[in-house]
Amino acid sequence: MPQTILTSRCEDRVKKHPRILQTVFTSGCSPHPMKITILFAIAALLAGAVLPAGAASPALTPAGDLRIAKSEITGTVTFHPFKAGKVLLEVLAVRAPDGAVRIALNTCQVCWSSGRGWYTQQGDVVVCNNCGNRFPLSRIGLEKGGCNPVPVPAEAQTEDAKYIVISKAFLAEAAPLFAKWKR
Repeated sequence: MPQTILTSRCEDRVKKHPRILQTVFTSGCSPHPMKITILFAIAALLAGAVLPAGAASPALTPAGDLRIAKSEITGTVTFHPFKAGKVLLEVLAVRAPDGAVRIALNTCQVCWSSGRGWYTQQGDVVVCNNCGNRFPLSRIGLEKGGCNPVPVPAEAQTEDAKYIVISKAFLAEAAPLFAKWKR
């Protein structure tokens, strides 16, 4: 991180937004024009204009349902964003070691209310970022209840040779599970 020398009149601003302002303001708190451009780019990121790391581009059907290409599903978890009203949620998809495709909501059935109950992949398991519980890829979408990724029920998804489609009605009902996300 670039080092910045700040005068005492800048200290209050830096305390409120240390990661952004320490790199934006130079000594004397006079913003450089290029750094203002960077600040606007950072603001766009914070406003949600860019997808989280590992997220696939959202693909929707003409009816607004989430569509996931089977050709994109591998042994590495992909996260498929969907916006329900003002809430951004994610569906995770992975091809388990047994070759089966596993689909679930990217939130923990127990930890969702913490705002930190989403998953990251570590080898052949996903790990809840809140509680640290680990779940084998082969069990994603199968376990109901307890601390597991929230399954997408069979009646909420359809598939053909190329795509798995998850209904927007189901995703809209699931939006409250993502309303507190702090991602």
